[in-house]
Amino acid sequence: MSGLPPFHLAFAVDSLAKARAFYGELLGCREGRSSDHWVDFDFFGHQIVAHLAPHAATVHHNPVDGDDVPVPHFGVVLDMPAWETLAERLRAAGTRFVIEPHVRFRDQPGEQATMFLLDPCGNALEFKAFADRGRMFAR
Repeated sequence: MSGLPPFHLAFAVDSLAKARAFYGELLGCREGRSSDHWVDFDFFGHQIVAHLAPHAATVHHNPVDGDDVPVPHFGVVLDMPAWETLAERLRAAGTRFVIEPHVRFRDQPGEQATMFLLDPCGNALEFKAFADRGRMFAR
């Protein structure tokens, strides 16, 4: 899976200060360019841009393997050790999870570790990992 081009995602936040604290400080994403209305972050090698747009985040939910998954959401697929390290880091920081870190689709082709949380502006994020990343699109 290496060599894939990085994706770009622009999303709404109600506070750039809260976005900087969450993405920059808690998640450890390096900050790139910014203005009074937006800030770029290096999100695990991908470019995400937090745009100041108060009251723009709306979250809905869909059932997935017994979880009430927030939609829309974005995130990243990590390797299992990095996922476990991030889960512990978030727990240690007192993060309130929308869906606690766990394994879903156990013993099925799409078995994966997953966790969901909201950033301080209400955007839903999913962090997941596969024991075998080559099975990410397995049916």
